[in-house]
Amino acid sequence: MKTLSKKSSSPKSGKKDKPVISQQHRQDTIVKLIQDESFVSIDYLVKYFLVTPQTIRRDLTTLAKANKIQRHHGGAGVSSSVENNPYQDRKIMNLEAKDKIAKKLVTLIPDGSSLFINIGTTNEAVARALVNHKNLHIVTNNLHVAAILSPKADFTVIIAAGEIRYKDGGIVGDATRDFIEQFRMDFGVIGISGIHSDGSLLDFDYREVRVARSIIQHSSQTILAADHSKFGRNAMVSMGNISEVEHLVTDRRPPEEFCAYMNEYGVHLHIA
Repeated sequence: MKTLSKKSSSPKSGKKDKPVISQQHRQDTIVKLIQDESFVSIDYLVKYFLVTPQTIRRDLTTLAKANKIQRHHGGAGVSSSVENNPYQDRKIMNLEAKDKIAKKLVTLIPDGSSLFINIGTTNEAVARALVNHKNLHIVTNNLHVAAILSPKADFTVIIAAGEIRYKDGGIVGDATRDFIEQFRMDFGVIGISGIHSDGSLLDFDYREVRVARSIIQHSSQTILAADHSKFGRNAMVSMGNISEVEHLVTDRRPPEEFCAYMNEYGVHLHIA
């Protein structure tokens, strides 16, 4: 009887194996390449990582949904630092993460508390999660938050004065800031558009930032609500620094350099 010889499982001599790179590492590298070059093509990324165009397109779609890049025909570029995504897009973006953050955040707020809630779709999720609380006193410059919370008979909901921003129902301007400064609240719940690796809190509208600054200054404790897509995202207006808040509630552990920065300033990290 003939004995069949086993084929060798070792690779052919001289043939190099592809380097194995995790999806997360590849996506992080894509973001870095785009930040360095402003724009990279799909063809360039295919050759760089030795993967298929379909794999790169999936990566770019994931990163675009997380607000880390902007998709363009044939490639991707840096996310805009001068204009936020449309409100209707932001409402559905990372919705599950925002709901988890909201449920975690409201455990920090006891019944009978007073609080500011500012502009942002994450803060609208926080408002929905607060409806099971009792006897809250809320001041907000967010029309959607006011609409969610005002049906509660045991809540006091006060809407700030000022100009209504048509695109998202936010109330902004000098009158809003002056109104906020009449109060001293137990908590200030604020959202953010971007968080730089050095701890800078970034946003797009300087009028919104000035109101948020007043909320921070007139709150005994400030709670920052931010999903993972905000880390490393750029925006042109500086609101301040993470060292000015007492709590950060997010859905994933932030980059280690950022965690070290929070530890230095005693910021409490809560991961939903």
